[in-house]
Order: sequence, then C-alpha cells, then structure tokens
Amino acid sequence: MNPAEIIRKKREGGKLNREEIGFLVNGYVAGTIPDYQMSAFMMSVYFRSMDFKETATLTDIMLHSGVVVDLSHIPGVKVDKHSTGGVGDKVSLILAPMVASCGVPVPMISGRGLGHTGGTLDKLESIPGFRTSLSLKEYQSVIEEIGTVMIGQTAEIAPADKKMYALRDVTGTVESIPLIAGSIMSKKLAEGIDSLVLDVKTGRGAFMQSEERAIELAHTLIEIGKRFGKKTIGFLTDMNQPLGCAVGNWLEVTECIDCLHGKDDSDLMEVTYVLGGTMLMLGKKVKTIEDGITRCKEAIRSGKAYEKFLQLVKRQGGDLSFIEHPERYPKSKYTAEIRSFSSGDLDNIDALEVGLVSVLIGAGRRKVEEAIDPKAGIILKKKVGDAVSHGDVLAVLHTDSKDVLETAAHRLGGAFAVATEPSIGQPLIKKMIDENGAHPWRGN
Repeated sequence: MNPAEIIRKKREGGKLNREEIGFLVNGYVAGTIPDYQMSAFMMSVYFRSMDFKETATLTDIMLHSGVVVDLSHIPGVKVDKHSTGGVGDKVSLILAPMVASCGVPVPMISGRGLGHTGGTLDKLESIPGFRTSLSLKEYQSVIEEIGTVMIGQTAEIAPADKKMYALRDVTGTVESIPLIAGSIMSKKLAEGIDSLVLDVKTGRGAFMQSEERAIELAHTLIEIGKRFGKKTIGFLTDMNQPLGCAVGNWLEVTECIDCLHGKDDSDLMEVTYVLGGTMLMLGKKVKTIEDGITRCKEAIRSGKAYEKFLQLVKRQGGDLSFIEHPERYPKSKYTAEIRSFSSGDLDNIDALEVGLVSVLIGAGRRKVEEAIDPKAGIILKKKVGDAVSHGDVLAVLHTDSKDVLETAAHRLGGAFAVATEPSIGQPLIKKMIDENGAHPWRGN
C-alpha cells in the first residue's frame, strides 16, 4: 500500500477500511511510517473525521498493537475512570485510592499533559521517586496487593497510542473525536477493566468546548465500550474555570493531599464524589450512585482513602516524607501576585488562558521532549462567584523562569473578569450520559 494514497483518500473525505488503517497505524509503530506521514494522516482525520465504524476499527487496531492485560484472576469488578482533560483536573489522585479503599479494584493507565491541560503522570512524577513506568508483571502485582495502580503506557500496552498521543500534542490534532476516542479506549480496554466511568469536559478550558461536541464524544466512547463488552457511563462536567484551586503538578498534588485529609474543596470534591459513587455502583458495591457517594465520603472522613494513597505512593517508589510533610518540597524561585483592579463578583476565569499561562511558566510542555518544572504553577485565591474587592489577590504565580514572569502575570490578570452584577454560576455536573442518551444530572 502507498501511505500517501491512504492519506489523500481520507483528506478527500473517503472512508478507510481495516487494512488501510492498520497499514498506517502498525507501520507507524514499526517505524516504517514516519512522523510526517502520520501527522498528515491525523490532520486529515481532524478535518474529515471518521464514522463510527472507522473509529471503532482504529480503536481495535490501536488496542491490539500491544498486549491486552487479563486481570480476571483478581477478585471484584475492575473499574477505571477517564477524564478528557481539563485545567486543574487532579481528580484521579483522590479518586483511585478513595474507590480502592471501598473495595473496588482500580487499574489506571494515564497519560501526560496535552496542550493546555495537565496530565496525571506528570502530577504523580512530581512526587520524588514515584515510578509510573512499571512492567506488566509489576502492574498486576501492585493492584493485587493494594487494590489500585497508576501507571503510564508500558512498551507492551497500546504502543500505537503512546506514539500517536505525543504526536497529537504537537501537531494541533488533539481535539479530533476519532483520535481522542481511539486514544482513550485503546488504553482503557488494554488495562484489564470491566467497566469505565467518563468525565467528559466541556467549556473554555476543555478540548470539546461546545456541549454538543462533548456529548458526541461521550456517545462515541460509550458505544465503543459497549462494542467491547465494557459497561461505560459518562458525565458532562463544566470546564469554564479551572477545577479546584491549584494548577501545576506538585501544587495539585498538595491540593489532593488536603482533600484526602478532608478539606472541602467544593468543586473538586463534587466531581470526585459523583465519579467515585458511580464507580462503586459499577463495581457492584452499592445499588445506586447516591449510596456510592455516601460510601466515598465516609472513606475520606475515616482516613481510609488517605491511607490507601500512602500505600500507593510507597508501593510505586514515592518518597512518603513529602506527602506527610509537603512543606519540605522545594519552592519556586519567583512568585507574582495577581490583584484585582475592581470590586464586585468574580464573573469568569478563562480556563484556557490559565492553562496556557501554566505551560508558559514551566508547568506544561510545548514540545514532546520538553521538561516540566514540577514546582511551577498557579494558585487561585478566588473562584467564580466569589466577592472581590479592589486590591484583592486573585491568584499567585510560581515559576523558576524570571524571563516570562512579567508576561505571564499580565496574561493571567487578563483571565479574570469581575462584574458589578451578581454572578450566576453554571452547574458543575451538567448531564449524565449512558447508552440510552444524555440525561439531566439529578444531583443538580
């Protein structure tokens, strides 16, 4: 086959068959298809999309580019969660130990930051010593021993996704629904799960900024799950402002530690509890999501979730002293306070701009090989709906890069909008989505 002909066919809106998709994807993994041709293919998909049959085929080929893990020997229904990506989205670090402490095994294979959004692996690796690169044997051992594991793709698991994921980030093709679906589901299906909960973000800081596109993505993911025999439930959640108060890898870890200790970080924990309650229902530990939420809250109150997090960090090589005493972690060389120039209610925080500024100051990467500064980030001192007076601190920047500090501070200041009229907030969890469609979330 001629790769240029396949690329041209998709570019012109043609439908690709299994042999054509497999030729490109497997060739890319083998090294016979170079980056520039895969980039051209992904850009063609970005503009011309794929129908469901093509998307499911892409997912299947990516899935079987490596090993599909069998966890059937581990008791219980194995349930994972996936977020489509947001700014300040550190839910996984609280969710996995919380759900595991309630008796549901949580095998979690995560990714790195894409574009303006943070990645779970980058957050975990900000913990000194924490290993996200485990062998498949060790991956299975960790979940057998403590009930949860959090790693990145191994060389054996969905290697096609591992290569394509990094390339999407630097070629402007992140937002393509077929490419997102193939990436998410190949990874999740390969890790040995029985069920999956989705957190599909929508709004300014999400890849799917419109609700219609976000629902389309959720439906695609749920239908792929159904095709592969995995019960999948999704939630449409708001990403018009960052989730929680920290943006940046170690800063987000410290926020998670606070939440595991019982701090009521309202928006972050609202999402975490709903996703956790759903995971417990799918894991057959409770009959309803509401019962699951109650169990999850008790796991936080009792300290069981925090203890499970300590087990996870220790088992994967992390230095517990920084978890137990986060104040010992190195500090950024420079900080800058962003203050309000007016009084009123905080009406909007541009989550996309906050995410882009976090990348500028070192908390994210602009190129595949770029290193991340785990200390860098932003602490929000005000959230949408809060009262603001002239001179109040809205946010604090943390960075080692003095040369970008002034630019970053100026841009971050422009991300906040203060209004004299009372701010009307949007529901954080907009809809629940299953194979029967999208429904208003009854928790609203």
